[in-house]
Amino acid sequence: MKVLFVGDIVGEPGRKALRQGLPKLVEKLKIDFIIANAENAAGGFGITKPIGEELFAYGIDVLTSGNHIWDKKEAITYIPQEHRLLRPANYPERVPGKGSIVTSTDTGEKIAVLNISGRVFMRQIDCPFSVSEREIQKLKEQTGIIVVDFHGEATSEKLAFGWFLDGKVSAVIGTHTHVQTADETILPKGTAYITDVGMTGPVNSVIGIKKEQIIMKFLTSIPVRFDTAKGISVLSAVVIDINSKTGYADRIQRVKLEFS
Repeated sequence: MKVLFVGDIVGEPGRKALRQGLPKLVEKLKIDFIIANAENAAGGFGITKPIGEELFAYGIDVLTSGNHIWDKKEAITYIPQEHRLLRPANYPERVPGKGSIVTSTDTGEKIAVLNISGRVFMRQIDCPFSVSEREIQKLKEQTGIIVVDFHGEATSEKLAFGWFLDGKVSAVIGTHTHVQTADETILPKGTAYITDVGMTGPVNSVIGIKKEQIIMKFLTSIPVRFDTAKGISVLSAVVIDINSKTGYADRIQRVKLEFS
């Protein structure tokens, strides 16, 4: 099974890159299943129902998220309605939505997606290690193919999480920092790993935001309104080849395409 995991979609530039690049990628690489992180898809902050529907219309099978999923108030009512849109599983039980899903490819193969948030430099929610272990036990009752979006800030926490889940899941894909790392690998027990898959959004920016606004924030420490940058867009992703019989990964490959 070939799974395409698309990095954090940032605003209209990110959605534009998907419109332009996704069909060609799917055809060229023979992709069976598409996952994308969409917590910044609406103007760079959060998601709305129309934008979620737009992304699903592009052929994305499951949308993951993170701490910014709540930045648009519409998400509170949208998430419970759309089972293909996940929020981190280690949020409190009363939080709307779910943190995992078991679904199928067009050929009928079952695949699970689990969304987990880190805690270092992030909100202090439930332990990602303990929650993921508990969730994976449940998911394995239905399928051996499990892809995890670990939405975290700290490289150390992401690496530790990857090693913790090595041999327990098919892939651990890092999101949130928007900068694609060059450490993609297959860990010793068969789990594909990358610290951060990168961003799908505007190139001439600071992680998707107008660079002048970010620089001013650093210069003054005064709160500044952040707007999504414009111009050339990048589509950042990884392709994971998963052995359907074992549930382990055979290969992980970075993808980075630019569009004017």
